[in-house]
Amino acid sequence: MEQENLSKDKEGKPGVEKKSPEKEGDKAGASGKEITNMDFILDIPLEISVELGRAKMLISELLQLGQGSVIELNKLPGDSLEIFVNQKLIARGEVVVVNDKFGIKMTDILSPVDRVKQLGS
Repeated sequence: MEQENLSKDKEGKPGVEKKSPEKEGDKAGASGKEITNMDFILDIPLEISVELGRAKMLISELLQLGQGSVIELNKLPGDSLEIFVNQKLIARGEVVVVNDKFGIKMTDILSPVDRVKQLGS
């Protein structure tokens, strides 16, 4: 996009003066610099969590829990798990075991449009 400056022509009427092409080259150089400056956002830490399921209980039920107690969740075995980034749903997946540790394999990733919609909520 060319940058325009207001100026007056020979008769003193207002007009528009367009920047010279050589100045546009400077602008492209600045754009290139802006792209490399975006690298700093790649180091921003994000919290990733996976939700196995949810349950509601009364305080009295919570106080009765002890070692070995079982809490019934709203998900069934085989249901996909929800993956959240900074408390926003971004994907669903299934549990896998990798080198004796649990992991999650993403099976469904929300579209960028759906992810942006969640930012407002």
